[in-house]
Amino acid sequence: MLDTLSLAAGHLMHWQVIAALLVGSIGGVVIGAIPGVGPAVAIAILLPATFSMEPLVGLTLLLGIYGSSMYGGSLPAILINTPGTAVNALSTYDGYPMTRKGQALRALGLAYGASFLSAIFSILVLILLSPVLAKVAPMFGSREIFLAALLGIVLVIIAHKGQMAAAGMTAGLGILLQSVGMEPVAYTMRYTFGMGWLTSGLDLIVVVLGLFAISQAFALMIEPESAPDTQPVSGSMVRAIREVLGFKRVALTGSSYGVLMGMIPGVGEFTAQFLSYTTARRFSKTPEDFGRGSPEGLVASESANNAVPAAAMIPLLALGIPGEALTAMMLSVFYVHNVVPGPGLFQNQLDFVYALYLALIVLNVIVILWMLVSSNLLIRLIRVPTRFLGMAILIMSFVGIYSLRNSAVDCLVAAGFGVFGLILKRLNLPVVPIILGMVLGNIMEVKLRAAAARIEGPLDFVSRPISAILVLAILFIVVQAIRTTVREWSAEASPDPQTRA
Repeated sequence: MLDTLSLAAGHLMHWQVIAALLVGSIGGVVIGAIPGVGPAVAIAILLPATFSMEPLVGLTLLLGIYGSSMYGGSLPAILINTPGTAVNALSTYDGYPMTRKGQALRALGLAYGASFLSAIFSILVLILLSPVLAKVAPMFGSREIFLAALLGIVLVIIAHKGQMAAAGMTAGLGILLQSVGMEPVAYTMRYTFGMGWLTSGLDLIVVVLGLFAISQAFALMIEPESAPDTQPVSGSMVRAIREVLGFKRVALTGSSYGVLMGMIPGVGEFTAQFLSYTTARRFSKTPEDFGRGSPEGLVASESANNAVPAAAMIPLLALGIPGEALTAMMLSVFYVHNVVPGPGLFQNQLDFVYALYLALIVLNVIVILWMLVSSNLLIRLIRVPTRFLGMAILIMSFVGIYSLRNSAVDCLVAAGFGVFGLILKRLNLPVVPIILGMVLGNIMEVKLRAAAARIEGPLDFVSRPISAILVLAILFIVVQAIRTTVREWSAEASPDPQTRA
């Protein structure tokens, strides 16, 4: 254990990794503080550049942006009632009312402190679980990983409550998109329609940049010009951050929800926040203050969302299965460098895994130190005009796409997906299932083909304990979702007793 940790610490001592930690952590805060950008756009733009880096350097850069963007996203949520990232939306419920009461510094300190404590808690849980993962992961063969990926697809669909049909269709579209091109076993063409440029398939990074970065650039460019006005905050940020220690129970509960929800593919920050916020209000002595400037509500929200990134690495590292769009993008960095997440990673490259864990701790320390001195500087970034921001994102996106294969066709394909992504956003339809469908669909196809040679019938899928548990879990979740949907439909169809009377 100590030898592994010393090797992992040695990996972090290289100047490239240190630079990636600084750029990722500080850059993630900046990106999170600018409404309309978000980590998905930034990671999509940076993905092509990370392919030329060492795997630890590239992943550290992306993890820095992923984990630190939520710190920055709380700033506009609290000061101007506009979340910097989507997962900071719940922070506006109590953060902005605190600002209107003249408690902006206190609100920012609570948000930063809760984010830091929950992130460290989540990383420590991840480190403690590593020995267990190292023993459990080898028990997953091809059929178990296929079923785990299928479970991920099911959870992604069910997580979009009220939009399950749309999420199912977009996930199916993602599975279809990944099957385009020459299939790897018999080398037959699928859905190419005689067009040579489709022979190599649709590149995941091109689709990601189109659906996330270019669509967001289009949205910012066609919206009315805006640049919010904000006022600087003054006072001791250290004292404000330390106040979170008075809400240890709320922060620990939110962190626990974040860890649990982060480990389950397709669930993520929103469910963790909802459960944390609801629990905090239920056990609060002043539940009437929630939504009106409650410090407990703000701590519950921020502690839940910042615990998710480290926990989301558990299914990614142990099984190679991403739980949401950002970890799906990171998976491509592993594959480009022939670092295959899964059982072999814990058996053969445990020092690499621990290096990622240590990098997560270091980047959170860098972020909290940066937040102590930079809040008023970040306030100026909130005022960036939206159309200028959209044009900058568009240019960087096309530069990144062209650098992949020096292909103008890729730029046109990405532009097409950008328009498609904009349409989906305008119709309020989910985009994330497309990416997860592409990634998980590919895993499902490869693992099913590998397992097919050793499976004689359908019952072979449940002949081993883990595969049987996964099948039962899939059936239970699907049945429960159907029952809940039918119950909701019945409640909507039945007339209100008071109206009938």
